[in-house]
Amino acid sequence: MDTIVRNKHWGDLRPGIRLIVLIAALSGMLSSAGRTAHAQSTGWPTRSVTMMLGYPAGSGIDSVARFLAEGLREKTGQPFVLENKPGAVGNLAAQAVARAAPDGYTMLFTPNSTHAANIHLFKHLGFDPVADFSPVTTLVTLGFVLVVNPALVPVGSVAELTAWLKARPGRVAYGSGNATGRVAAELYRTLTGVDAINVPYKGVPPAMTDLLGGQIQFMFADATLAIPQARAGKVKALAVTNAQRISAAPDLPTMAEAGVAHYELDGWFAAFLPAHAPPEIVARLADLCNAVMTTDRARTFLRNIGADPFPGSPDQLARHVARETEKWGRIVKAAGIEAE
Repeated sequence: MDTIVRNKHWGDLRPGIRLIVLIAALSGMLSSAGRTAHAQSTGWPTRSVTMMLGYPAGSGIDSVARFLAEGLREKTGQPFVLENKPGAVGNLAAQAVARAAPDGYTMLFTPNSTHAANIHLFKHLGFDPVADFSPVTTLVTLGFVLVVNPALVPVGSVAELTAWLKARPGRVAYGSGNATGRVAAELYRTLTGVDAINVPYKGVPPAMTDLLGGQIQFMFADATLAIPQARAGKVKALAVTNAQRISAAPDLPTMAEAGVAHYELDGWFAAFLPAHAPPEIVARLADLCNAVMTTDRARTFLRNIGADPFPGSPDQLARHVARETEKWGRIVKAAGIEAE
């Protein structure tokens, strides 16, 4: 446009013609800028991407995150570097991503805690689960497993555990390594009337360590960590929180089947980018993540740890977050939990 303005014949043009020329020049500039931005976006990533995770190494979601990161590296040729930032039931990692540049090079891999449950558990999150993020896609769905230390809790069923706890009101401790585990235990307490003490942890692995060490007596742990520990004989698994039995442990009853009527709870993992991330990058990341997590290899990996693929899209995840936020509000209220 500068060339047009500097042209010596510009002053000789009628005002109407000048306007037409200016509009044409501006349209060309905007079109060029759009093509450049699109080319830059669809060429993503051109360098390493940081994948933030609000839970410690060794947790169930950590193993899934590492599987995803390696698959994304294989498909893009760029490193996806996992950064564990545990604390506040995933909120610290979510805060970090919410404040990151929306350029596609910082992503959040997180469970339903940060984007459905925590808003009902914390008075101040430090981020807005909707306004501060660009939803990418759902990826994994999983259940939780009620496990006990068999050396300390001599029970073989949920009904026996309930009776054992009722005989010891206020004298038994359970661990919670994430929001879902906390709510799962509180819902069990509310529906059965047992009295037990909650001991919070920064993640499921340290809670599981204390369960094995006898510092706590039972907990609801993600199937991704609980099932391997149960197979190794280190813990006794009593039931799953899902509506249906899980393929990784078909002999385990659901909590409802085990006698706790109206009990149903499951979790999910998803990917997010900071708000205002370029739509082309959001779409490309969604496609890449789904491609990694729906292969036969991924299905086998997830099945072995008690989980299943849960592919989606940006729009589907946005709708899922809205539904799940409302659902978790009902569950937290039913469990009698007050926001802290």
